[in-house]
Amino acid sequence: MYPEIMVVPMREELTRLGVQELRTAADVDRALAEQNGTTMVVVNSICGCASGRMRPAVRAALQNNHRPEKLYTVFAGQDREATDRARSYFTGYPPSSPSIGILRDGKLVHMLQRSDIEHRDSSDIANELRRAFDKFCVQPTTAQ
Repeated sequence: MYPEIMVVPMREELTRLGVQELRTAADVDRALAEQNGTTMVVVNSICGCASGRMRPAVRAALQNNHRPEKLYTVFAGQDREATDRARSYFTGYPPSSPSIGILRDGKLVHMLQRSDIEHRDSSDIANELRRAFDKFCVQPTTAQ
């Protein structure tokens, strides 16, 4: 684990965007127990691909017209229990950091793992997130 003072700027890079930090397993369960709507969970990390690729991509993607209703983050290597609990919602995927999961009505509908992040530039990752937002974060129209 890194000293907290070292990761504060990395945490704030997402929280300044309105992404709520979840620091405990109980925080994660409270946040993700809501089964309605769309939620993005970012597994943040101190690694270079998080700082140079993932966090800038999240920042850019959140400028999209459609975006998840709820935005959360956990920090791998710092808040271990919260990170493990968040990853438990990413069914079918092994632990990965950084990573980004999008859930709709409590079900994982889109996943970006480290292998989807580390060799791509941030604009490419942001474009993938925007496409996922446009697909999963649009409210269905109701018949009148």
